Amino acid sequence: MEFNNVKDADVLIAGAGPAGLTLAVDLARRGVRARVVERGEGLFPGSRGKGLQPRTQEVFDDLGVGEAMRAAGGPYPPMMRWEDERRLGTFEMMERIEPTPDRPYHEALMLPQWRTAEILHARLEELGGGVEFGTALTGLEPDGDGVTAHLTYADGSAGTVRAAYLVAADGGRSTVRKALGIGMTGEAVDPAPSVVADVVIDGAERGLDRDHWHVWWHAKGGGIALCPLAGTDHFQVTAQYDDPDAVPDASPEAVRQLIADRTALAASDVREVRWASVFTPRAAMADRFRAGRVFLVGDAAHIHSPAGAQGLNTSVQDAYNLGWKLGQVLRHGADPALLDSYEAERLPVAAGVLGISTRIHRAHRAGDAKGARRAKEVHQLELSYRDGPLAVDDRDQPGQVGAGDRAPDAPCALPDGTRVRLFDMLRGPHFTLLVLGGATPPTTDFGGLAATLAAAECLRTIRIGGPNPDLLDADGHLAAAYGPGPAALLIRPDGYVCWATEGARVRPTR
Repeated sequence: MEFNNVKDADVLIAGAGPAGLTLAVDLARRGVRARVVERGEGLFPGSRGKGLQPRTQEVFDDLGVGEAMRAAGGPYPPMMRWEDERRLGTFEMMERIEPTPDRPYHEALMLPQWRTAEILHARLEELGGGVEFGTALTGLEPDGDGVTAHLTYADGSAGTVRAAYLVAADGGRSTVRKALGIGMTGEAVDPAPSVVADVVIDGAERGLDRDHWHVWWHAKGGGIALCPLAGTDHFQVTAQYDDPDAVPDASPEAVRQLIADRTALAASDVREVRWASVFTPRAAMADRFRAGRVFLVGDAAHIHSPAGAQGLNTSVQDAYNLGWKLGQVLRHGADPALLDSYEAERLPVAAGVLGISTRIHRAHRAGDAKGARRAKEVHQLELSYRDGPLAVDDRDQPGQVGAGDRAPDAPCALPDGTRVRLFDMLRGPHFTLLVLGGATPPTTDFGGLAATLAAAECLRTIRIGGPNPDLLDADGHLAAAYGPGPAALLIRPDGYVCWATEGARVRPTR
């Protein structure tokens, strides 16, 4: 329905950052009518969040952008410690971990935020969606049947949109969160401000290569780091200030001088300052992630220090958690009570991740290289919803993968011998019933859920082994990841096990 400046939508998404775009892509592939409005005239231009953790890479693989992300990005380089004009040697900030069959993405991928947003936006347009730039959400009126949102356009005109649900992906200063009166509880991670900027530098003659992340921890006025951004000719500059009362200047001239004052470079070596911003690191979380038909995702729900590359990744996974639930309610008639699980699952996760990023920031600030090192905990592969409302394990002795856990990958093969990965079979907006160890189809219907999903044509059953298998586990990787069975696991569209039960083993026929 459309008349005057009123358009109806299933979901209105405020904000076209990584969280908003991820949600829009997920909804588009589910056939959900989503409208994305963005206050800015274009996508965010800076690198701010530059690390995609392994779990986020799995999410993007499922959404059809993983290959593009990997082609555009690259690995994190080792660190090079400097003092004035002297290179003091290298060290690793990232714990280097080899890939395993169940974890194909084993370390963070460096990709500047602006490029991540470009790839997601291109995928959204490929699916028939888009973003309305220069469109600010300025007010909202939620009720029991939906939300009426008030919009202001770049030309000064105004309009409204009526949507069944509103998702606030509009950043740390979220207009939606403030309009709802939801509080934000947190603390300053660091009392002093920082500057972050994207620059182009001609510094090879002074030792500034692109094979290292260069740091001057003890520079006068505060530490500074120059990180070569993979897939570009840019460096990201991050400069901390020792003085809590400092008032940094983010103008191009000031950024050039800042680099010259704290490194071995001259101001003239900085050929271009593409983007710069001043911020004071904070850790804060909204008191609620939902109010009726309105949901908060990303920075609107939680604000992180950039240390540890957790903010963007947690934001993407908020959207991924919410997307399939909105899809089930809006497209497949699921009970709207399913949406209650969004806050129940994501709020505890965000609280835990905030603690990680805050601890890493403070260790880095103190010059504690060991404490600031990024280990497996930042990969977000261990995050679980075992204590959430959607995790049910009917087994007397839960296996190594329990209800609420991430479903691991495994190399396997089709019956004709074609090599595939389990993730290839899980990819898509459907649920997957994984029947292990040659088990018969489970006697339980998972509380009627399996039949409901099958009727809605959003359930795929995959039998491992037995007389009529869908996949062969010739190398034993599936059994190593999930256990030998017999068992059946119901895997959600976001790749987490939601129900597990025992299965009776099929008896071979003579």
